[in-house]
Amino acid sequence: MKRLLQIEYIKLWNSRSSRFLIIAYFVLLTSIALIAAIKFDIGPIEFHLADQGIFNFPYIWHFNTFVAAGFKLFLAIVIVSMMSNEYTNKTIKQNLIDGLSKKEFIASKFLTVLVFAGISTIFVFVVSLILGTLYSDYTELSIVFSDLEFLIAFFVKLVGFFSFCLFLGILVKRSAFALGFLIIWAIAEQVIFGLLGWKLVSWETAKVIKSFLPLESMSNLIKEPFSRLNAVQSVADQIGEQIELNYHVHWYEILLVLLWTALFIYLSYALLRKRDL
Repeated sequence: MKRLLQIEYIKLWNSRSSRFLIIAYFVLLTSIALIAAIKFDIGPIEFHLADQGIFNFPYIWHFNTFVAAGFKLFLAIVIVSMMSNEYTNKTIKQNLIDGLSKKEFIASKFLTVLVFAGISTIFVFVVSLILGTLYSDYTELSIVFSDLEFLIAFFVKLVGFFSFCLFLGILVKRSAFALGFLIIWAIAEQVIFGLLGWKLVSWETAKVIKSFLPLESMSNLIKEPFSRLNAVQSVADQIGEQIELNYHVHWYEILLVLLWTALFIYLSYALLRKRDL
């Protein structure tokens, strides 16, 4: 395992573009802290975003993991480029000649995916803990360390998404086309949902079917957190609306993404095994 990770580390760190994207990704994760500095005046009213409770424990785990997940495209580019470079530079062929099996090759890529997701999760945990300590109204340990399932969901979401990107990188071989395919797939899921609801089944049934699709199932792991804010709830009450959403992380949603992850890794290996390199 250590040898496989060392091989991938050397490849990634020697690529200037990959190195830049990885650093940019973690800088952006850190930039979540800049949200605390957002202040503006609406007439006589001074609005400070940090005062709206976004950094209160345990809400911060939900908010920060949702925001941080939006930056995952940076590492997605690294992963598809990683596979594209293997074919372009013929390093994949050289690795196999040097004695690395195709199973070990896929294992090295999946280990890289796990490391990226793991470090990202730890990073978000530390940033959130610091921000919560500075700005949260609640500092009791029982509150601070509740709702940590959002971090688990964040990790699983990244692993699933990066595994999908890995599969696309192997399938298409070119990073630009792989990313294009990713965008097309995201659009296709919405088109499938629209066609099902419009022509074939009810919209409720279409929504259920859509939730089983790969990108949608990953998205469902962490629901939007903004409607949980007291300010949003107050506005809804004033206009006579009730916001009743289920924000919890459910075990079956995690299981579904793990099944997609296993399928993508298996398909990646199956493609590589059948190809003449």
